[in-house]
Amino acid sequence: MPALSLVVLVAQLAVSSPGDSTPEVSRSGAPVPISRFALPPIPRDSVVEYSAAYYRRLDIHRYGSYAMLPLFAFQYWAGSQLLDKSSDASDVVKTGHAVAATGVAAIFTVNTVTGVWNLVEGWNDPNERTRKRVHALLMLAADAGFVATGLLANEAEGSASARNRHRNVAVGSIGLATAGWLTMLDLFR
Repeated sequence: MPALSLVVLVAQLAVSSPGDSTPEVSRSGAPVPISRFALPPIPRDSVVEYSAAYYRRLDIHRYGSYAMLPLFAFQYWAGSQLLDKSSDASDVVKTGHAVAATGVAAIFTVNTVTGVWNLVEGWNDPNERTRKRVHALLMLAADAGFVATGLLANEAEGSASARNRHRNVAVGSIGLATAGWLTMLDLFR
């Protein structure tokens, strides 16, 4: 019988991975036989379960991101009109630029809240961790740039150098946000 226990122990060692602890032992002291077809246990910390709210926030986040690029295009066009024509620009351009700026601020507020909330909930998820964190950093940097752009808006009405600074910060923020948006495309998976 001891020879059989030794065979079972050797078989257990052969199918266990190098990081496994010693084989389980029964109350009698004999090794517990394991199936050679048994799968290794899945570590509990690598399984991340998301809430239903996570997926709801993700949907809101995605829909907001679809509106982002058209708003950027309009803002760039309207801002260019304002730079070229200054006070001679049409009321549609002036009002449209202000309304679209409010739209960008609203979308970025909603997407920052939903994105950071989901980032926190999924922080331990190893799947696409780097891509999600790069996306978050780019978008948070764009957030800061858009806040700066808004703060520079009042000065932009009075001086050409302030207008250029306003435009440069806005275009840089648009570039960061677009790069962040691109990182989440399936193309980069």
